[in-house]
Amino acid sequence: MKVTLFLEVVSSWCHWVEPTWARLRAEFGDRVEFDWKVALMDPSGLPASRAQCDWFYRRSGTLVRSPYMLSSEWFEPGLSEYLAPNLVPEAARELGIHDDRARLAIAEGAVLRGLKVADWQVSVDLAAKACDLDPEELMRFARNPEIEARCRRSTAEFHALGLRQRPAFVLENRIGDRATLSGFVAHAPLAATIEAMLSDAASYESYAVHHGGPPPG
Repeated sequence: MKVTLFLEVVSSWCHWVEPTWARLRAEFGDRVEFDWKVALMDPSGLPASRAQCDWFYRRSGTLVRSPYMLSSEWFEPGLSEYLAPNLVPEAARELGIHDDRARLAIAEGAVLRGLKVADWQVSVDLAAKACDLDPEELMRFARNPEIEARCRRSTAEFHALGLRQRPAFVLENRIGDRATLSGFVAHAPLAATIEAMLSDAASYESYAVHHGGPPPG
């Protein structure tokens, strides 16, 4: 079974889902393949001003009962998308970083510390320090056009699935079942869906052991 998380690195709701993501990986990591993909936000999904960003943060922070307030100081008025904080973690994969360290370092630098992660050097320095990578090499990979093309393909995949909110989860098991949950950050519905899909796949496997495959048509 595979679970794919579509995210935007500077999204507050993608920040709020991180404890759930870590908990799911700890619970199901021996039975489920976990991966994340970038789904870039365009202006329709970004705040129009710092004041609006702060309003969104007050709302989301209250809804998740957070004991801390997010910082909007990372916000750059007039910027239509945030390539650096999304492309740098993608580039880190090319250098062997397949876990969450690079994107978490950048996300936390933005929404917790207010760092201007739209600046390529800021994002590179955060990820390089977190992952013990050479900043110059990471910058070179991050500015490679193929890395941007890859992120735009995963963004197009997000939209093609009819998903509207980030974070979004796509769950697929080996018998062809698929579930999508868009905008969820709570652990319970995601864990229950994973359990149900694993159970269904196990039932198919048990039947095949006892009765074999379907007869020829």
